[in-house]
Amino acid sequence: MPETATRPLRLVVMGTGPFAVPMFRSLVASAHEIVAVVTRPDRVTRGRRPPPNPMRLAAEQAGMSVLAPPDINAADVCEQLAALQPDLLVVCDYGQILAADTLAVARYGGINLHGSLLPRHRGAAPVQWAILEGDATTGVCVIRMSPRLDAGAVIVSREQPIAVDDTAATLEERLAADGGEQVLAAIDAVAAADGGDVGTRQDPQLVTRAPRLTKACGLVDWARPADELERRRRALDPWPRLATFFAPEGAAPQRLVLVDVTVGDPPAADTEAGTVLAVDRAEPGSVTVACGQGTTLVIRQLVPEGRRLMTAGEYLRGSSLREGCRLGFDAGGPS
Repeated sequence: MPETATRPLRLVVMGTGPFAVPMFRSLVASAHEIVAVVTRPDRVTRGRRPPPNPMRLAAEQAGMSVLAPPDINAADVCEQLAALQPDLLVVCDYGQILAADTLAVARYGGINLHGSLLPRHRGAAPVQWAILEGDATTGVCVIRMSPRLDAGAVIVSREQPIAVDDTAATLEERLAADGGEQVLAAIDAVAAADGGDVGTRQDPQLVTRAPRLTKACGLVDWARPADELERRRRALDPWPRLATFFAPEGAAPQRLVLVDVTVGDPPAADTEAGTVLAVDRAEPGSVTVACGQGTTLVIRQLVPEGRRLMTAGEYLRGSSLREGCRLGFDAGGPS
């Protein structure tokens, strides 16, 4: 069992998504006492309850019961948490903002594990936005919590390079693995301060935003340069994924999820963005599309609407897509 540099603390751990699970397991293996695990309630859609979220599963595997209040800031929930006499709230990938009264139920307030080097990429999707913005590096940090989103002092941080082939899934997995060690170090720092100030204040001039993604974020704008679209493909994997449309003449547009794309050679002539410049039907095949700023994107794998993953060559053998066609919601065959 890992030792802590200070006395063991009584912790309330709050999390929902997969990013919180490695941190939680590090805390379970530590000398600290987890007095409660809190997660978001499961959403019921069309009368069906989805599978348990990753944090709930991890807690149940550790033999711990889980609280799932609809509103973490409700008075009765705060009373329930206060009765546990926690020293510290440890939060990661939870999904609700804690009010000042909620943070006050713990002796030392709360800390939050965040998937970027704050103040860069404040918000719900820091890993995705680090790739979208073309950052060379990102990291994790642990901050003192305040009622303002991701605005507290940074207690500890660790940098992580972003590989040229990283997707949001692969990068998030590495960052989450770093989180446990950083949270344990932050807990030691908070306990050693015994209620005093700890951490470095964020520079408000360096703040950038990382808002929650929507399905619409995945729709290709072919007027953007190809390198940006290639980053977007990686940043939106596994959700919402990068997609465009092809409408054969006289048919409804078909959604195409782009799974494997690369930046191609510059086009020989200025061509309208979204125009198919070349197709290669021999396996594994490819589709080269004109993009903004005189660039091209090469599609090598895709998922046509309602079908399985295909190479470009497989798709082309059963499709009317050819040179001169255009991709996009209102685009179709050659004009």
